[in-house]
Amino acid sequence: MSKQKVNLESEPEAALFRPIYETGKGYYIVIGIFIAIFLWAAFMYFNQIRFGLGVTGMNQTITWGFYIVNFVFFIGISHAGTLISAILRLSKAEWRRPITRMAEVITAIVLAIGGLHPILDLGRPDRMLYLVEAGRLQSPLLWDVTSITAYFTASTVYLYVPMIPDIARLRDQGGKLKWLYSFLSWGWTGTEHQKKVLNKAINILMVMVIPIAISVHTVISYIFSMTLQPGWHSTIFGPYFVVGAIFSGIAALLIVMIAFRKVFHLENYLKEIHFKYLGTLLLIMSIIWFYFTFSEYLTGIFAAEPHEMHIILYKFTGPFAIFFWGMVLCNFIIPVIILSFNKFKTITGVLISSITVVIGMWLERFIIVVPSLANPRMELPMGIYIPTITEWALLAGGISVFILGFMVFAKIFPLISVWEIEEGRKQGLKEVEERIHSYLPGTP
Repeated sequence: MSKQKVNLESEPEAALFRPIYETGKGYYIVIGIFIAIFLWAAFMYFNQIRFGLGVTGMNQTITWGFYIVNFVFFIGISHAGTLISAILRLSKAEWRRPITRMAEVITAIVLAIGGLHPILDLGRPDRMLYLVEAGRLQSPLLWDVTSITAYFTASTVYLYVPMIPDIARLRDQGGKLKWLYSFLSWGWTGTEHQKKVLNKAINILMVMVIPIAISVHTVISYIFSMTLQPGWHSTIFGPYFVVGAIFSGIAALLIVMIAFRKVFHLENYLKEIHFKYLGTLLLIMSIIWFYFTFSEYLTGIFAAEPHEMHIILYKFTGPFAIFFWGMVLCNFIIPVIILSFNKFKTITGVLISSITVVIGMWLERFIIVVPSLANPRMELPMGIYIPTITEWALLAGGISVFILGFMVFAKIFPLISVWEIEEGRKQGLKEVEERIHSYLPGTP
């Protein structure tokens, strides 16, 4: 076991620092496996640059495949962090304290992964420079780049600012990375003035990131809905994409929480009540997602526009029926059955529901992108899309980068905000009691 010579006995929350200073061989084995997957994905991508997009399954009619599906999927998961964290902070939910940082880390890592996928979709990556040189304000693609850049900047700052007190504690404990912690702590000493400025900065940031987060996935939906393509041209796509993003984000957050709770023995911090609350939120989002999905297809069927109906039937009973009904099973039937009953709403039940939702939301993105392109309105043959090993490799590479990012972060910084936990112990109980007394009837 690798250990840095740091005394944690004086730390009341020593368990939160142990993943940084105490690492077993299993950690490096897992790191090695996912680095190997990433290198394989990098090799396949350089192969794609060398030979062009012909190494993918994309063709004349289906010009968007896995890369755009993964782009929408990963950007959607990013809503788990900043949006959920900000809303819980604003609502002063005390149970938020152990989960906010994990949620915010998801946002930063997944945004970076998702934002790179449109570049993967280009046969020539240098064409991204055309957005700067000749970008058109009328293009949703330019709106997309702008909103994602703004969201990534805001969410990264929102992740970093609340970490400053914990980074200062790591600096004071010493160790191999003291130089890094000294640089990142910005001279934090924990004075009352610094705490006041920090809390004010967090309040400003959490108000800012909510509209930015909502705008990002709304703008991503515009890439589809601003066209006249059947199956895409829909006014409901904006809120539908936002709901789907929050839905998949909560599921991803729950999976990460359960995994790190088990690996780093954080049972005293991530308790069953956290999973019950987030499981209830996941259930609510599943019902809302089904409402939007039902509304989208009901209006299309009721209007019975020929091209629209052709794509709907293509999804319901055609070659994509297994993906469509699999999406409904994963996103609605399984989560509702498990999460509606307390005896099933255990950590295991929440984990199963979350995994099915992540799979189902990826299928939803696939169902949105491919069938519409496979059925062109022009007199062209129906498209067939079969992803190649290159596309599967880059999907695996994206997932590996996500896991690697989390593991590296956990090795350098606490995954749970230490100062917020201590603040909750000292002030949280008193604040909650005062808040309850303030609105209970019959109390002065």
